[in-house]
Amino acid sequence: MRVEKCFFCSSPIYPGHGMQFVRNDCKIFRFCRSKCHRAFKKKRNPRKVRWTKAFRKAAGKDLAADASLEFEKRRNVPAKYNREQWNDTVKAMKRVEDIKSKRQAQFILNRLKKGKELQKEADIQEVKKNISLIKSPAARAQKLEEKMAQVIQESDQEMATE
Repeated sequence: MRVEKCFFCSSPIYPGHGMQFVRNDCKIFRFCRSKCHRAFKKKRNPRKVRWTKAFRKAAGKDLAADASLEFEKRRNVPAKYNREQWNDTVKAMKRVEDIKSKRQAQFILNRLKKGKELQKEADIQEVKKNISLIKSPAARAQKLEEKMAQVIQESDQEMATE
């Protein structure tokens, strides 16, 4: 069973699904669904269509350059069946998938961290600008009482000195 990749959106195509388009020069294009096929026929660029994997990589939203992605490349060299090698390959595939998912999660966190910092700075600026709206009336009353007490003390001192 060979799982192919969609030419347009890079999603997996399982056997019995999707459609193929064979051009006059014998180049085979595989599409996962009619949405991708239709976009290809309209000569849309996958790097400019926002829902494709190519757009996400080009825009820096997905992990593009990583050693773990090298393992997904298709190899056309047939190998003689060896049970031990097959078991080792399956174990390696699971391990690579774990590593890849962790790296992608870390990439996403790093990408979102910058936005959170900018949002925090904007929130701090807004609070500084509109601090009068946040302070409670009780806090204002307490400040007024303190000011009145200072004024009374100053006036008492002036009367005592006279």
